Amino acid sequence: MNMMANLGRARLQSMLASGIELLRIQQDLASRRSNLVAELLRGQDEFFEQQHYPAGDVFDPDTGAQYYYHAHRNETREHGHFHIFQRPHLLPERFEPVRYVKPGVGRCKPQEKIGEHWPRGEKALAHIVGVTMDNYGLPIRLFTVNRWVTDETWYSARDVIAMLDRFELRHSWPVPEVNRWINHLLRLYQPEIVELIHRRDAAVEARGRANPRGDALEDRSLEVTGFTEISVERRVRQLRRALGT
Repeated sequence: MNMMANLGRARLQSMLASGIELLRIQQDLASRRSNLVAELLRGQDEFFEQQHYPAGDVFDPDTGAQYYYHAHRNETREHGHFHIFQRPHLLPERFEPVRYVKPGVGRCKPQEKIGEHWPRGEKALAHIVGVTMDNYGLPIRLFTVNRWVTDETWYSARDVIAMLDRFELRHSWPVPEVNRWINHLLRLYQPEIVELIHRRDAAVEARGRANPRGDALEDRSLEVTGFTEISVERRVRQLRRALGT
């Protein structure tokens, strides 16, 4: 609740509306003996680790919103997770990637410009947040990751937060319920996602200070930069109490 303490009543009401819509989507699918992940994977012969679902990702060419679902861990509670992105070139603002310079290892080595191999232009994408799903197809965790994990183009926390505010999937392919659910999840947990994005930058900067001759953004020992456990039902109850409804 502390994260919501400074939010105005109108903002809390908007978040509650998103929470109620999330529960409605989840309950409607449950009434059909299905869930978000099952709908997204419907028609797949087999679910393979590391493979993106659906093939080629979900991409809205009007807004630049993008996501895919996959799995790469054998964890008891986790079935897999969404990676949610924004393609900045389709937003009205112009966003420039962060510029990093790594000192040379030897005296005669020139400085190496970090980011020369990052995707550029229409291929550039910014990772906003990951969403872990349990074996019942429900969200249990939000997380952020280091650059190398998704091969993204690295933008500052300020810019990624601006992209979060503008994220919207407007089309219905491949599953309209999943697209609407992602839109509302990002609105419901916007305060937590903002905090995770700031923690992402802080984690990378701390790793860079600890190893100034390395490239913190490519450091394989730094994968998840922050996470927070979530429950839509719990958040809706919190919002109702805060609003006295």
